[in-house]
Amino acid sequence: MKKADVPQHLSETALSSEEIYHGKILRVTRDTVALEDGTQAFREVVHHPGGACVVPLTDDGDVLMVRQFRYPHAAETLEVPAGKLEYGENPEDCAIRELKEEAGAVSGHFESLGCLYPTPAYDKEIIYMYLARELSLTNVQSLDADEFLDVVRIPLKEAVDMVMRGELPDAKTQIALLKTARLLEQETAAE
Repeated sequence: MKKADVPQHLSETALSSEEIYHGKILRVTRDTVALEDGTQAFREVVHHPGGACVVPLTDDGDVLMVRQFRYPHAAETLEVPAGKLEYGENPEDCAIRELKEEAGAVSGHFESLGCLYPTPAYDKEIIYMYLARELSLTNVQSLDADEFLDVVRIPLKEAVDMVMRGELPDAKTQIALLKTARLLEQETAAE
């Protein structure tokens, strides 16, 4: 290997990629990479279009959350509304759609809370997080044919306490709620 071919520190260079699974929601590749010391390794990568989640915050300081069954964990979870991006879809448009479909709400003020990599070691998924305020509640859900969930209204402080007690294991929900609480603390301190 020539010096120019040696990857930079803390980087890996893809040499080849083989698709080993292609499903409806995701695909998996087995990639060969060059490491910084010139050796090669394999990486299995899950390719997922990503998703968006939203913290619907009422004027009373409550969060609209959804309770649903999650098959991989064989358990009910309590989460903020979220959904999968269509390839090429704007994440904010996805979050607005999911807010309306899952929580039956429309927001007058939408703001980004950033993004997160849920499992960066093997998955390309990125989840974009939003805060929705000035809600208009239609109370009309428009769920997918295979989607069943209940809307639950919880005070933000209680939701944060639930995160801290380990009662909300969903990563996007934890991060979005904690970021929302911190943002509100900063807004209050600035007043």
